[in-house]
Amino acid sequence: MTVAAACAAAALLAGCSPAPAPDGPVTGSSTTPSTTPSTAPSTAPVAAPATTDPAPGGTPGGPDRCTTAELTGSLADGGAAAGSRFATLVLTNSGDRTCELTGFPGVSYVTGDDGHQVGPAAAMEGPRGPEVRLAVGASAGAPLRLVNVQNYDAAACSPTPVRGLRVYPPGDTASLFVPMEGTGCASTPPGDQLVVQTLAAH
Repeated sequence: MTVAAACAAAALLAGCSPAPAPDGPVTGSSTTPSTTPSTAPSTAPVAAPATTDPAPGGTPGGPDRCTTAELTGSLADGGAAAGSRFATLVLTNSGDRTCELTGFPGVSYVTGDDGHQVGPAAAMEGPRGPEVRLAVGASAGAPLRLVNVQNYDAAACSPTPVRGLRVYPPGDTASLFVPMEGTGCASTPPGDQLVVQTLAAH
């Protein structure tokens, strides 16, 4: 048998030459995992959904809160009884738009050219009322009780003449002045010298 014939016969069984060895060492049947880094999630900020805020100090869709610059203050006398004088603190919309007031005004006695406060501010009495909408020229009123401080012990009260009232409309940090001569306690008396209720349509 010729060499070529012998090789052909052997090729039918196992091939004439061995298969080429793979590159690198063989470590069994396991496959080396890929070291290609995965794509990291995006860290870019996501914009928050747009929201609709209510009008400052008002209800959604309603008028804005009345600011101090849009209001004028006055006192409407309400008589006297049991050692106290009663009045209504009136806030009038002197601006050029409809606005609203809700809740209690801040009230205190003031005196001197610098308008410094005399004694504790008014105590708030009763529930907080609903929103009061004020058209231009309309008013809201808060009942006010002014105690006769002469009934307090002078040593505890330190009676002091006052020029009027400092008033903070609800939600505002600016105040207005309402002239009113009287007497307040420069010290902290054993009871309230001023008591204010919530604003209502006047």
